[in-house]
Amino acid sequence: MSATVFTDAYVVAKRNIIKIKRVPDLLVFTTLSPIMFVLLFAYVFGGAINVPGGADPDAYREFLMAGIFAQTVIFGATITGAGLADDVKKGIIDRFRSLPMAPSAVLTGRTLSDVVNNVIVLVVMALTGLLVGWGIHSSPAEAALGFLLLLVFAYAISWVMAWLGMLVPSVEVFNNATFIVIFPLTFVANTFVPLETLPAPLQTFAEWNPVSAVTQASRELFGNIPAGVPTPDAWPLQHAEVYTLIWTGVFLLIFVPLANMQYRRSTSR
Repeated sequence: MSATVFTDAYVVAKRNIIKIKRVPDLLVFTTLSPIMFVLLFAYVFGGAINVPGGADPDAYREFLMAGIFAQTVIFGATITGAGLADDVKKGIIDRFRSLPMAPSAVLTGRTLSDVVNNVIVLVVMALTGLLVGWGIHSSPAEAALGFLLLLVFAYAISWVMAWLGMLVPSVEVFNNATFIVIFPLTFVANTFVPLETLPAPLQTFAEWNPVSAVTQASRELFGNIPAGVPTPDAWPLQHAEVYTLIWTGVFLLIFVPLANMQYRRSTSR
C-alpha cells in the first residue's frame, strides 16, 4: 500500500509541476516576484533601516536575505491551498476520487510539488541576492542546512494551506484569508528589521513568532549575523533551529490528519 501511495503521489506531483510550467501566472510568481522583493527591500527600504555594521552598504542586504527567503517560501506554500481550492471548485478532486488511486496521494503529491516550486524560488532569490551584495559566510554544509530548514518549514505550512484550501468556498476567499494572516506574521518578526526596533509588546510577539525562528536559524547558518548584533534573550531565538523544528512537527501532526479528513469530506459532497 505504501508503494501505491508513493507512486500515485508522484503522478499527482508531476501533474502539478507541469501546471507550474504551463500556467503563466504561476511562472511569473515563481520567477519575477522574488526578484522584485529582493530589489525593493535592498534598494528602496534598505537605506532607511539601520543594522549594526550599517556603515557597510552590504550589511543590511545580508541581514535582509534570510527574512525574504522565509517570507517568500511561506507565501509559496499558499500555492498548495489555492490549487486545492481551485481543484475542488472545478470538480477535479471528484475526478481524482473516481480513479483507482490512494486518497492520501492527492494531498501528498500536491504538497511535494510545491516543494519543487519553492526550490525554484530559492534558487532565483539566491542568485538575485548575490547580485545585490549578499553572500554566504559559512560552510557549504551549513548553507545547505539553512536552505533545507526553510523548505521543511514551508512544507509543514503547505499542509496548513491544504486544509484551509479545501475548507473555503473559492480561491478568492482563500487568497484573502491567507494574506490577512501571513502578511502580518511575516512582518511582525525579525525578517526585515532588528527586533530591538519594535515596541515592547510587538517585540515579545516577534520573539516567539516561528517566522522569526526560521529567519534567525537561516541567518546563523548562512553566516549573516551582522557584527555587533546582541545575542537574543528569548529562548526561541537562542535555539532557533530547535524551535523551528518544533513548530514544523506541530504543524504536521495537526494538519496532515485534518487535511486528509477535510479531503474525504470534500469528495463526499
